[in-house]
Amino acid sequence: MAQPTTTDPPFNSIRYMPTNEAYDRWAEVYDSDGNFLQALDDLELERLFPRFVVSVRSPKPWRVVDLGCGTGRNTALLLGIPESEIIALDASKGMLEVAKTRLGGTNASSENTRDTPNLRFDVFDMLAASAPPTSIAPHTVDAIISTLVVEHIPLPVFFAHVSQLLRPGGVLLLTNMHSHMGGISQAGFVDKVTGEKIRPTSYAHTVEDVILEARKCGLEIEADADGTGILERAVSEDLVAKLGLRSRKWVGITCWFGGILRKADS
Repeated sequence: MAQPTTTDPPFNSIRYMPTNEAYDRWAEVYDSDGNFLQALDDLELERLFPRFVVSVRSPKPWRVVDLGCGTGRNTALLLGIPESEIIALDASKGMLEVAKTRLGGTNASSENTRDTPNLRFDVFDMLAASAPPTSIAPHTVDAIISTLVVEHIPLPVFFAHVSQLLRPGGVLLLTNMHSHMGGISQAGFVDKVTGEKIRPTSYAHTVEDVILEARKCGLEIEADADGTGILERAVSEDLVAKLGLRSRKWVGITCWFGGILRKADS
């Protein structure tokens, strides 16, 4: 049987670069280049995000961080939580500029007319920092969302930052590329000007390694009502229509995982 065609754009070479630089270049087209993993993430968050919100135990108002917010795709979800201060962090200034234009916020550019007083942005490079941003006191965050980010961060570094940010009992919603997909490919995009495939630094973290490293930093999986901890999703034929043609070559491959983790109370 003939192999189905895809819409993957052609490229003339592959260029690897530091993650923040790659995402600075990706920012302009990040939300429009047909990345099916983002579409799968959006689909799974329809179920996972409401669970995340009801799992937060702290009294209001809440402080909620989008750790690796990118263009603000999921920061927008956080803005729907009443009585919450939202802090969007990313290492890429290019991504943050797109997010500011999309969402506004107290430190958005003067050209942005949106009034979002409960939202602020900060540049935060997990690879370079040893502590939270100076604007966030340690252990004062009630909840964190981090979607499709940890692929680019060593697990000990990522979970050390999460632990420093979260207050005892705080929760983390984490999603990422599955190692089944990560062992075959990685994040990246084709620069239309140069024709290069730009790839940031990536790691194919397994679910098991994520759970073990989280546990070292005092975080445990929060199972759902059915007892399911980490969700794992493969691309199926019936999902291709929802995810786009670029997902067709991934049918049968587990591409995504996600779940909620809670920091110990003490």
